[in-house]
Amino acid sequence: MADRSSGQRSENPASIAAAAAVQARARVRATALSYLPAEIRVSAWNALRSSRGDEAIAEWLAPGGGYDFAKQWAGSTRARNKAFCQRVVRTHTQQFSPAVRQAAERALKGSAADQAAFVKTGYAQAKERDRATREADAAHRQQVADRDRDFVRGRAEHDPGEQVRVAARWALRDGAGDEDVAEFLGYGWMSGAALDLEAYRMRTADADVLRHRVLSRLVKKAEAAEDAVQASADTAKARAEAGRAWKAVAGHAGAAYQAWLAERDAARAQAENWKKIAQAAQETTDGLWKNIAGQAEANQDAWAREQQQADQQAAFWKDMSDQIQDGESRVKD
Repeated sequence: MADRSSGQRSENPASIAAAAAVQARARVRATALSYLPAEIRVSAWNALRSSRGDEAIAEWLAPGGGYDFAKQWAGSTRARNKAFCQRVVRTHTQQFSPAVRQAAERALKGSAADQAAFVKTGYAQAKERDRATREADAAHRQQVADRDRDFVRGRAEHDPGEQVRVAARWALRDGAGDEDVAEFLGYGWMSGAALDLEAYRMRTADADVLRHRVLSRLVKKAEAAEDAVQASADTAKARAEAGRAWKAVAGHAGAAYQAWLAERDAARAQAENWKKIAQAAQETTDGLWKNIAGQAEANQDAWAREQQQADQQAAFWKDMSDQIQDGESRVKD
């Protein structure tokens, strides 16, 4: 990404290192603007705003640095309880799960102890109240048709999201009834989808932070190898070693580019999947589907954003790979 405005690629180790620093800052900024847990996003913003510049960015990305600390913080019981309450509010509609929705909203407005109590017992109790209401009131009772069960079976077998497949299989488990299928359509599907999206975001962030750590280490090694050429008694051997070092850097950047292309394809598949679901939900008059249309559109938009982000990250790494290949060629000349 260095020298992009002039259209020139890097011609020396210093400019390649500078490009890697720009790349690292872009990674931290992408994290700050992401939908990762708030603890990680706030930590990323703090690194970006630091007066220590690139040094603060490097420390944030380094093993045991700001990213690792923020992730550990986000994984604390207190943070996970709050995240669970937030997910329930997003995925349980007032129409289908009024007791659950109200209990989750109260917990979010309350203390950490309130949120812990909701996770431990409150959620299950509220679900039972909602189920009892639906079973007792004909106006709320859900009619599950064979086509609904067949559709859920299709989700269990072919949905691109692992957690959606798990939720669908649970709805169809031995001994499950119509209410289990109705609950999958009412909130289980969206809960699984939310978990799949969260897992994708966390996994891709983890992988790219690791890539930047390796990139920093490989660039430093290649710089040292190139610096050693002039002082070496065997210039040819030193050049070969420096060439191999830069080749390793270029290979790493190229692998990162390919990995992001794969992530882009995965996000695109999810976006297309949710687009079809949103269209199907809009076209049906089945009461079980009325809770799905809006959330399906939101999921489509979310995965489309992830696809765009993956495209951007792939472009960053492709640019880096091209610049580093120039460095490798320069050493050989």
